[in-house]
Amino acid sequence: MLLQVILEGLGLGALLFLVCAVGIRKGAVGMVHLYSPAVQRRCVKLGLTTREKIKQNALIFKAVCVPGYIAYVLVCVYGINGAKGFVQGFWQLLVILSVMNLMDRLLVDGYWVGHTNAWTIPGTEDLKPYITAKDKQKKWLFGTVGMAVIAAALATMMTVQ
Repeated sequence: MLLQVILEGLGLGALLFLVCAVGIRKGAVGMVHLYSPAVQRRCVKLGLTTREKIKQNALIFKAVCVPGYIAYVLVCVYGINGAKGFVQGFWQLLVILSVMNLMDRLLVDGYWVGHTNAWTIPGTEDLKPYITAKDKQKKWLFGTVGMAVIAAALATMMTVQ
């Protein structure tokens, strides 16, 4: 069962990669809502986008991705794996979300954003690294504590009758 749950986490990570790839398909400015405010301001100043477009993309991202990721993990854990009760649901949710978080931190943030030009927005190179050490600390903290809280909340929601 653990291997299956890890594979489901890899599937969620692949979904994250797909969302990112689609988001930057016409250039990284398409995902500038994930960048720091300084990069966003520079993109607006350079005429690459507008403040309204950034807000719109952020809302679309949240409206599609968050429910999609939640649906994915719930279908995996309760629909496919048949978890019963809080404990079974919690550990499976936590593993899936943690695998996706590791992929996001190491592969997306660490490699794709940090070591390739795919996420570089022309005219903002002086603002690199786009993900600062402080940002990384926050993301790691949320990724560990936050995923546990989300897993607990979802497992509780699924066991309350």
